[in-house]
Amino acid sequence: MVSGGTYGTEDIVHGAGYGRAILLLLLTPILWSLPTAFMLGELASALPHEGGYYAWVRRAMGNFWGFQEAWLSLVASKFDMAIYPTLFVAYLVRMFPWFSVGYRGVMVGLAIVVICALLNIAGVKVVSYTSMWLLITLSSPFVVMVFLAPFKYKALLNAVTTPTTSNVDMIGGLLICMWNYMGWDNASTIATEVERPQKTYPRAMLGAVAIIAATYILPVAALWMTGLSPSAWETGSWADIAGLLGGPLLRIAVVVGGMISAFGMFNALVMSYSRLPLAMAQDGMLPQFFAKLHPKTRAPWVSITICAAGWAMCLGLGLDRLVTIDILLYGASLTLEFVALIVLRVREPDLPRPFRVPGGLFGAVLVGVSPLLMLGFSVVRSQSEQVMGMSSFAFGLILVGAGVVVYFINRALKPEGWATREQKPEMAS
Repeated sequence: MVSGGTYGTEDIVHGAGYGRAILLLLLTPILWSLPTAFMLGELASALPHEGGYYAWVRRAMGNFWGFQEAWLSLVASKFDMAIYPTLFVAYLVRMFPWFSVGYRGVMVGLAIVVICALLNIAGVKVVSYTSMWLLITLSSPFVVMVFLAPFKYKALLNAVTTPTTSNVDMIGGLLICMWNYMGWDNASTIATEVERPQKTYPRAMLGAVAIIAATYILPVAALWMTGLSPSAWETGSWADIAGLLGGPLLRIAVVVGGMISAFGMFNALVMSYSRLPLAMAQDGMLPQFFAKLHPKTRAPWVSITICAAGWAMCLGLGLDRLVTIDILLYGASLTLEFVALIVLRVREPDLPRPFRVPGGLFGAVLVGVSPLLMLGFSVVRSQSEQVMGMSSFAFGLILVGAGVVVYFINRALKPEGWATREQKPEMAS
């Protein structure tokens, strides 16, 4: 849910150059991922409820903020989920340019949405086993590239590459780097379907930070040795780079791996995002039909289907805009999660916490400082990008404000209030 391998990192090198790209890839997990993983480790181990971060914010700050957390996450998911079919098509056209004409790429993206929705309706175990084998498969070409790069020292200094269309700069590279390291809270929404979540979540998150950082940094550092110009990099160019290093077979392996990566990420995140409407329906915040489970797999098939329709609507916006809007909205929901950590420390000091952010209350406050400061870059960039004739920032504010309006409409339609639910629903294991 956080990383689909090295794919999608190309524009970081284009925008920042090799040295600064490696610096960003080193610092971002420390300033962005580790604090988030610490926060989520405490909350997921203390409150392993279906709905994850939505359930934490609701418990800490009440129905209004719980609803806003879920709203922001769901709206952000519309843009986040559209990124993965976009990456799938970016690698596909490296091998078959025919798909870059007209709406062919969008139709391929739509097919990805439909297939992954069906896989998730088939159940959680299908998704988890599929994701594990996909990760092993897609990482193999980069192991080969890291091995070959020292034998090509400075050999690509004057290499002729396809002209790039990327206009990503330093800030854009940082935002893409942040996007490549985000998504830790998505795993929390399936807590009732995880064995021993109190121990599993902290260990998995802290270990994954180091593993993911290595999968990003080692291939970039290896290619730096070849002398290939940073201007040759753009989304999908790992395929061309692999061809320069190892010939057409390695190029094909990277193309296929890039497509597998995007497919696997999308497939895993369908499982996460679809549990939010389910948990909200069980709490009475959404109509009960969102809580319907498949009779055999116990998957929330109505929630999956409706979410998939929303994701399909954002196909075709382009990677840069999708990433900017995604981080802007995701950042607002992440802020509420850090606030929930502090509020629960104050209001429920005796809540059993198998894993704790070190440093007491001061540590709980301090852990959120660097991620929130980094989110300021998304605000800066969103003011210069256009969506529907307005800046991405204004567009994002409209979506945030819509959550407040929807909340009060929901309250007007349900004046008796919402349920307080602590029991875990029966879900697939």
